[in-house]
Amino acid sequence: MRFPTIAALAVLAHPAVAQDTPVLRVLTYDSFVTEWGPGPQIEAAFEETCGCDLQLIASGDGASLLARLKLEGDRSDADVILGLDTNLTADAAATGLFAEHGVATDALDLPVAWDDPLFLPYDWGYFAFVYDTTRLDSPPASLRALADSDLTVIIQDPRTSTPGLGLLMWAEAAFGDAAEAWWEDLSANILTVTAGWSEAYGLFLDGEADMVLSYTTSPAYHVIAEGDDTKAAAPFEEGHYLQVEVAGKLANTDQPELADAFLAFMLSEGFQSVIPETNWMYPAVLPEGGLADGFDGLVTPDTALLYPADEADAVREAAMQKWLAALAR
Repeated sequence: MRFPTIAALAVLAHPAVAQDTPVLRVLTYDSFVTEWGPGPQIEAAFEETCGCDLQLIASGDGASLLARLKLEGDRSDADVILGLDTNLTADAAATGLFAEHGVATDALDLPVAWDDPLFLPYDWGYFAFVYDTTRLDSPPASLRALADSDLTVIIQDPRTSTPGLGLLMWAEAAFGDAAEAWWEDLSANILTVTAGWSEAYGLFLDGEADMVLSYTTSPAYHVIAEGDDTKAAAPFEEGHYLQVEVAGKLANTDQPELADAFLAFMLSEGFQSVIPETNWMYPAVLPEGGLADGFDGLVTPDTALLYPADEADAVREAAMQKWLAALAR
């Protein structure tokens, strides 16, 4: 989750450093490194302890990270990838490009058990369709009702965006063999498909569509940062699909100790306390001070949908073909 990346996607600038200062390169999604995202605070906090230069490298939206890594392979100069999720981790593991993180996960506050030796969670949330209560007073109560309505929606491309891929898996988990028919019905509602979350949410805020694919936590941003309580996530009867965002260490890193230190730091207070009010997701480890009041009253799904990583990998390609076929009609 990324706010307010619709305003700017400025890449972090790094001052010149001494030649003997080690550099740790973390490849991540665009919004993570904006001045409004978690990147600047996390960079400063980690550099206070590591004696290094942490470089956060933006590379599109979440699903684009794996595509880039596959293209570069062992030639990648990244040390850590941050921004994949459980819909992609089995595919990422199959590349053989990742090493075990070795970080204890006993302190994780996730709604699911975690035992992945390669990928370490840093936040989580539920996908949802967000709307403006001043423009829409009776939102649909289900995915099915949304497709049967005449409301316009903006979604993200599952080939480049983890929210877009999340909607694909959400439809599969909710409808199974009937997912393609649901997509066919929804296709008439889709105003546009964007490459990433930032563009989609920006168009929604500009009033271009009735609803946008985002997260149940999106309204917290508007309440806390803007004092605006007019944005809401619609609770759906089928349940909501869970996203767990993760980071992993590349096996060919030339800074293995720094990479290990960063992954361990990722579960610390210095990292986790930044996540809720910059990435606008639930932290993987609840900060000591808890969450701000704006997180109260958010939609909590009665049913949490999630494919285990290996199952997600098995159904992803078929789900993609259903999506492509439905939107081509």
